[in-house]
Amino acid sequence: MKLITIIPAYNEALDIKNVSKEALKYSDVLVVDDGSYDETYRLAEESGAMVVKHPKNMGKGAAIKTGLKIGLEKGYDVFVVLDGDGQHDPFYIPALTAAIDGAGIVIGSRFIGGVPENMPLQRKVSNALTTHLIKYVTGYTLTDSQSGFRVISKDAAKLFLDISYDDYVYESEMIHRASKNDLVIREAPISCRYGHEKSYITWINVLHYISFILKLILRKIKNRVTL
Repeated sequence: MKLITIIPAYNEALDIKNVSKEALKYSDVLVVDDGSYDETYRLAEESGAMVVKHPKNMGKGAAIKTGLKIGLEKGYDVFVVLDGDGQHDPFYIPALTAAIDGAGIVIGSRFIGGVPENMPLQRKVSNALTTHLIKYVTGYTLTDSQSGFRVISKDAAKLFLDISYDDYVYESEMIHRASKNDLVIREAPISCRYGHEKSYITWINVLHYISFILKLILRKIKNRVTL
């Protein structure tokens, strides 16, 4: 099993070197610098990771797609995706990759075993809401649909290359695309670190996500009425 960890990063100079070094203990690493204007690119290179850079900020989804495309071209079989801000501990890479057998996606869930005490309240609320909506439109019973710590099989990765979304909606559309192709999605427990991480989610991103979910719900209702 040829494994690579993809780290989408935008202005993550504070943590990217350490995150990349930790991930390199378990797999090859590709950092996709999504148009950062700080030292993300240089520090990622110093960690020993492979690094590519977008000429401008294109969005997390675009960075993940770039990583998957390069990984497929280089012949990797399994793809780990984790954030570059230190929230995700690469220590969990072996446990998540061990669960991929026969599945399209393994999601690192922060909620298996209970709600994490250190998670900000707004994240708890938004995750609960979006996870229930994703369950309704896809049929998957998940606890953490918004987790960015994921393992993706090669066959699933090929299906995700042409997703049109380039922002945070991309990760939810992954789940929707998986449901349309009858892929198995599993979850495995992780813990998450919260502290100085930044959020680049704007009100435009929120509206875009609401539009995405409403479109899927309306399509689901239409299909039920038709049947």
